[in-house]
Amino acid sequence: MAKTSSIQRNLKRVKLTAKYLEQRKKYKAVIRSVTATPAQKDAAQRKLQALPRNSSPVRVHSRCQLTGRSRGYVRRFGLSRIAFRENALQGNIPGVRKASW
Repeated sequence: MAKTSSIQRNLKRVKLTAKYLEQRKKYKAVIRSVTATPAQKDAAQRKLQALPRNSSPVRVHSRCQLTGRSRGYVRRFGLSRIAFRENALQGNIPGVRKASW
């Protein structure tokens, strides 16, 4: 089980990402724009940098839904490798079984 503080910190990042999503899109559109002047691009870049760091979607970490573990995350199932293995062996994940050859 992951530390509660780590899980809460990541949830805070998810909320900040959602809160600032539209502003970030607007500033990035200006920066990528071909028609914008260099001054407008510079101003948009400064405003983007002024936003909180944790509002960036890159800073949100994928975590296991059951344990909160951040490493060994299996994206298709939303579980860590350990939780995935335990649940697959118990038959809790439909369509997954242990390979044998």
